Amino acid sequence: MTTTTTSAGTVLVVDDQSANLRVIAMLLTRQGYEVITASGGEEAIARYNERAPDLVLLDMMMPGQDGFEVLQALREQPVPLRAPVVFVTAAHDRDLLLRAFEAGAVDYVTKPFLPEELIARVNAHVGLKLTRDRLERVAREREELVNLVAHDLKNPLTSVLFASDVLRTDSCKPERVPRYLEMIYESANDAIGYIRHYLEAQAGRTRLEAAEASVNDTLDWLLARYEMQLEARGIAVEVVHAPAHARVAIDERVLRQVSENLVTNAMKYAPGAPLLLAGRQSAPGYWQLVVADRGPGIPKARERELFKPFVRLHEGDAEEALSSGLGLSLARRIIDNAGGQLWHEARKHGGARFIVELPEPPRAA
Repeated sequence: MTTTTTSAGTVLVVDDQSANLRVIAMLLTRQGYEVITASGGEEAIARYNERAPDLVLLDMMMPGQDGFEVLQALREQPVPLRAPVVFVTAAHDRDLLLRAFEAGAVDYVTKPFLPEELIARVNAHVGLKLTRDRLERVAREREELVNLVAHDLKNPLTSVLFASDVLRTDSCKPERVPRYLEMIYESANDAIGYIRHYLEAQAGRTRLEAAEASVNDTLDWLLARYEMQLEARGIAVEVVHAPAHARVAIDERVLRQVSENLVTNAMKYAPGAPLLLAGRQSAPGYWQLVVADRGPGIPKARERELFKPFVRLHEGDAEEALSSGLGLSLARRIIDNAGGQLWHEARKHGGARFIVELPEPPRAA
């Protein structure tokens, strides 16, 4: 079902009298509304499933299905009716009007109606509905932003904690102290960078259209950032670079953010297993960044759930308790928005391979 509407809103008018449909459609169209008409229950359901309205003007008494039955049918659709319903009726029976409100109507207009009254009621209820939609959208966007920031801060903060814990013990070799201090500094700087990136995105100041990143620089950054943690997990890393000119159309920080999610997953689920970080050419105009491990892999029965939000595939793990289940779903959405793809492949002799594929940046003529 689509929900395309005009700026004023969309009104579904259901009435078995064609004259009423013409008059109401004319009045509301002049007010800037998009009007969809239906002469009965079946047609109303068909029009509703083609386009979700912002308001339903529903004749209460119609042959065949009356207004109450049509309203019930609309509420039982795969995408249930959420728009307000205003009954249009010639009846002045108090019990019938009470029944209309009990059925979920927000208002009623009596026939013959005054044009000014009809327009005023439609304006009021459509305005309330559109305001509610905007508030719900803002709430979703705020919740999504909180999830994004919380998830993406987890990786750099985990690196800070790892390096701090090593420095607090007596087992740290003196020659490695500068490297751990550098890891703390870089990770904290990345965390600040993520926050700044999201704040700029919220303010509309990001310029991703001109962004590009080097595949090899990203591979080198991953190795430098996680070398100590990988070593602590007994993970041997092989890095295979792409040709030196391999660049992709995405912000460098964003590509690092996606890639480190894949590396930290390998650290979590494939400790002690070899890890491959590779860059390679794909179809003409596209490059791939590959993260492949030799761990237990993804259970076949759960591969379909891999990129769904809030899905954790290894319930019960101590580290998994800190996971929101958002990492891969967010990573895929980020790559999709950049015009690329992210997918998983099972490796022949065990393990998981994740492939990030992105287009080259556009070149000036």
